[in-house]
Amino acid sequence: MEFGILGLELSGKTTIFSLLTGHATAAAPHKREAHVGVAHVPDPRLDTLTGMFKPKKHTPATVKFVDVPGVTKGGAQSLNLPELRQMDGLAVVVRGFASDAVPHPEGAVAPARDLELLETEMLLADLAVVANRLERVEKDMAKKKTPELQTEKDLLVRFKAALEKGGSLRGLDVHVEEEKYVKGFGLLTRKPMLVILNAGESDSGDLAGALQRAKLDAWKDKPYVAFSAVSAPIEQEIAAMSPEDQSEFLKGLGLPDRALDRLLRAAYDLLGLMSFLTVGEDECRAWSVPKGTHAVKAAAAIHTDFEKHFIRAEVVPFQTLVEAGSLAHCKTHGTLRVEGRDYVVKDGDVINFRVSA
Repeated sequence: MEFGILGLELSGKTTIFSLLTGHATAAAPHKREAHVGVAHVPDPRLDTLTGMFKPKKHTPATVKFVDVPGVTKGGAQSLNLPELRQMDGLAVVVRGFASDAVPHPEGAVAPARDLELLETEMLLADLAVVANRLERVEKDMAKKKTPELQTEKDLLVRFKAALEKGGSLRGLDVHVEEEKYVKGFGLLTRKPMLVILNAGESDSGDLAGALQRAKLDAWKDKPYVAFSAVSAPIEQEIAAMSPEDQSEFLKGLGLPDRALDRLLRAAYDLLGLMSFLTVGEDECRAWSVPKGTHAVKAAAAIHTDFEKHFIRAEVVPFQTLVEAGSLAHCKTHGTLRVEGRDYVVKDGDVINFRVSA
């Protein structure tokens, strides 16, 4: 799972990127470059299984974040980065904190305005891509018409019309057979978008309230858009603490966990992902797959050869395994099921794949 993280200059997006990934280098302003880091998705189930099996390795699911330079008004061209267009989704940071030391580039803090500004720049960037491709297709059609070119042209005309009216492409229906024509373009306004409010320190104990006060209601019912909130300065303080102190600090704020952890789970959910788990003496690991994945495709997440040589999946739900205390007990009592290639994997399934040599 890969997210591009973007925002206006001085929104705090690179601080959030650094906190998520431990990557300290910022994307340089005024340069068309990006920086990449990996964040671990928190999963208490994996922690529990690691305590049970005491493996040599503990490997959580991951999210790759790509930090791009701050966007400026009229800077749509700066969004045409190959790294950004390859992402599965976008994490868009809007500023919700005031600071005399770090003035807002637009003069005042207004998250809804900033989100509209960023969306406009993405629309313009997509419009340029669509218009250029449409021009090329029309030239090709002047030489020789084909059903494929006609299908692509019709789709691009629809996209262009929507973008020119100021609408994103997230809610536009695209048939499965049309998808292949536009998949490679990496259109930004077709990507799921996680809006991250970077709130002030005073809001750290009521981030849900901060989101309400940010006046983002106009975006609440838009397709493939989700929301989360963090306070970067507070998260920086928490990151510097020991696990015990973190727990006490969060308890004092009345929070169950770090806002960054909730942000990662929101990113995971936005893309329709879930985790299945594998356990053993060597490694306990969480694997990311789309919801509705069949067992044979889940096996491929581990290794492509597992899909080719799939025999069966031995499955037990996480909670059943924890209550039993061991896989041996599950086998003895019949709670470890044998499933075929078409079994639909459930979130939290603990699976052992059997494959031929």
